[in-house]
Amino acid sequence: MPVFRYLAIDPAGLVQRGTMEAADGAAVADSLQRRGLTPMRTDPAGAGGFFGELVATEFSWRRDALSHQDVAIITRELSTMLEAGQDLDRALRFIVETAANARIRIVMDRVRSKVRGGGALAAALALEGRSFSRLYIGMVRAGEAGGTLSATLDHLAALLERERALSASIQSAMIYPALLLVAAAGTITLLLTSVLPQFAPLFAQNGAEMPAATRTMMAMGDFLSVAGPWMLIGFLIIGLAARQALKDPAIRLPVDRILLRLPVAGLLFRHTLAARFSRTLGTLLKNGVPLVATLSIVKDALGNLAAVAAVERAAAAAKGGGGLTQTLAESHIFPPRAIHLLRLGEETAQLAKMALKAADIHQEEAHRTVERLVALLVPAITVAMGGAVAAIVGSLLLAMLSLNDLAH
Repeated sequence: MPVFRYLAIDPAGLVQRGTMEAADGAAVADSLQRRGLTPMRTDPAGAGGFFGELVATEFSWRRDALSHQDVAIITRELSTMLEAGQDLDRALRFIVETAANARIRIVMDRVRSKVRGGGALAAALALEGRSFSRLYIGMVRAGEAGGTLSATLDHLAALLERERALSASIQSAMIYPALLLVAAAGTITLLLTSVLPQFAPLFAQNGAEMPAATRTMMAMGDFLSVAGPWMLIGFLIIGLAARQALKDPAIRLPVDRILLRLPVAGLLFRHTLAARFSRTLGTLLKNGVPLVATLSIVKDALGNLAAVAAVERAAAAAKGGGGLTQTLAESHIFPPRAIHLLRLGEETAQLAKMALKAADIHQEEAHRTVERLVALLVPAITVAMGGAVAAIVGSLLLAMLSLNDLAH
């Protein structure tokens, strides 16, 4: 029986995607409707086996999917237009007409069409699930319900800009170690595959045997020359397979827990999670979203299943009348300082304010941790590269000395 991919909207207005075996697209639509979903699209999943599905999943690129930067720009512009007294339709038309690229124009034109047809902005955004997260849609829905859409978009724009600034700072800091690592790998590969082999004919012509160190390096160079391209392909396939496997929660959860326990890098992950959780929590609470609803939205912005599980337990405790911070503290996921500030916010009825304060503190801690990580990585890569190059140059010197002895 053929397999179909589907896109549907659930009763809460959220986009649901998945695959289903059915006789045809109409049968998929009927099955989705019986489950209470509104089918939007059904397409054959296609052939190609596991590898074909893997490549299709990882390399499919939607031209009309917005980047995080696009969404941040749109949100800030919408907030500015609404704050200036423009109605939503005119604000959306402004976004479409002044779009910086085709992706923004295509997506926002569809959003505007849905809104002009009588739909709510949150419902229109929910149909663009690849561009707008559940957090984004939930905040917009709360702003529309409370009549504070302009202020909500302003808070949301600030949240997205802070998130983008944190991600950009981490990525920028890691560029130099990454380039250094690539340069080291390229230098070592060049020496092994291009420089060392030039000595082989000299020894063959003189009927002499190479030193053991030179033979070892030559063997490594021969191996890289023959197997190098296949190793790159193998690493690519393994990487894609690993990404696919990590979509399974049973595999992802223990991996996420291990990442949080790593030295230095684990501390960076924990500070980043604390900053993201606290800022999102504070922004939603400041926007008037109830705590339990806030926690159900916040967990989708974390990106770490161990943290998601901790927040789910905290949400269950809050729903039962318990405290938020006690359950979070028991999980040992978030740094103690974040827990302390959130507990202080609970006790003084200033949870939103203290959550935003905790976010600022842990964002700064994340910056400092990145600096320490780079300070460790750069010397480590440099020393490793120096050691490898020294070993190769040493084998070259031994070869040259052996040839000199033969000449005498």
